Amino acid sequence: MGRGAYGSAGLLALALLTACSAAGPAEEPKGVAMAGGARSAPVGVSPADKAANVPTDQPVVVSAHGGKLRSVQVDGGKSGPLKGVLSSDGTRWRSVGTARPSTDYTVTAVSVDAAGKQNETRSTFRTVKGKQTFDIKTITPNKDDTGLTVGVGMPVMIAFDKPVTDRVAVERNLSIHSSKPVEGAWHWFDSQHVDFRPQRYWPAHTKVRVEAKLAGVRGGPGMYGKRDVRLDFKIGRSQITKGSTNEHVLVVRRDGKKIRTMPMSAGQGGQWKYYTTSGIHLAMSREPVTVMTSPGIGPGSPGYYQLTVYNTVRISNSGEYVHSAPWSVGSQGNSNVSHGCVNISPANAAWFIKHTLIGDPIIITGSPRKLEPTNGWGHWQETWKQWLKWSALKAGPTTTLP
Repeated sequence: MGRGAYGSAGLLALALLTACSAAGPAEEPKGVAMAGGARSAPVGVSPADKAANVPTDQPVVVSAHGGKLRSVQVDGGKSGPLKGVLSSDGTRWRSVGTARPSTDYTVTAVSVDAAGKQNETRSTFRTVKGKQTFDIKTITPNKDDTGLTVGVGMPVMIAFDKPVTDRVAVERNLSIHSSKPVEGAWHWFDSQHVDFRPQRYWPAHTKVRVEAKLAGVRGGPGMYGKRDVRLDFKIGRSQITKGSTNEHVLVVRRDGKKIRTMPMSAGQGGQWKYYTTSGIHLAMSREPVTVMTSPGIGPGSPGYYQLTVYNTVRISNSGEYVHSAPWSVGSQGNSNVSHGCVNISPANAAWFIKHTLIGDPIIITGSPRKLEPTNGWGHWQETWKQWLKWSALKAGPTTTLP
């Protein structure tokens, strides 16, 4: 499952603040500290002056009554300042983002009354103590493993270095921005893995930005985010490959147009592990050379094999690839003889690895063995309703990139 320069999010916050400020003095926030200032333009600050154990996600609100705010600064020393937005009438300022734990903040507000008299108000507060931090361990796609131009089925996958128990707080600070509007949602596979996918495939040639504004965000009791992370990537052309274990053929379509047909041989069956899984796979890696060994069978045992295979495209975590198989060319197009992989000719395999992007959908039908959603990148095996079941905040549109 950050908001850049607070483009659209900032506008939303500003709109909300403007609406709130119309309510008048009766809406004074709880715990406001009236810290100094001329009587003609008193300034209220929340959290209250000298407040302690302030939650990191509690906003700082500064309100001017009988005047306007000229400037507001919230300084956290080494932790840096808190940014904020000012209401359209200049009477209220509200912080955006998250404060850092175990930090002393100083609020300095300069207000001016109707007569032009200027006043400075100062107050302090301390945030809740942080005992440990959590961080993003990996984020996919990435430049090294996948490249930054990926297929239309590509999910965003985040792995944390510690278990997260406050999923709502964390998910609330994960955002996706795209150059073309997309409906999507985050999905927790467990306490250390949260992934994002659109309701439908990404539109081709979409620019995507992932922002994880996690610095200071509560991930669990006494545990707070260590840093913010941003990732930019691009969706390439739309290429979808479909194959049938009954018809023994792979058909590749790019942007809706058929560009290649390849005879194939799939898993021979007999044993469950020797069936190719049916379902919506994604290209997970492109490997010029892969050494394959028999699953669950050691050297010296009947059925053991170790084979060097060329031009392979991985499609699951259970050992399935689309790969070159010169030994089964005679069976490709008419029968299934593999141990679960999709066999194609050397020439077709060389073409396929060259023209496949990580995240391209590869859809296999006809097998009784179904791809599990947790087998590799089987994200598209879940219906949208199933996907949303494991989202803390449910679906929402992506924010448009500037």
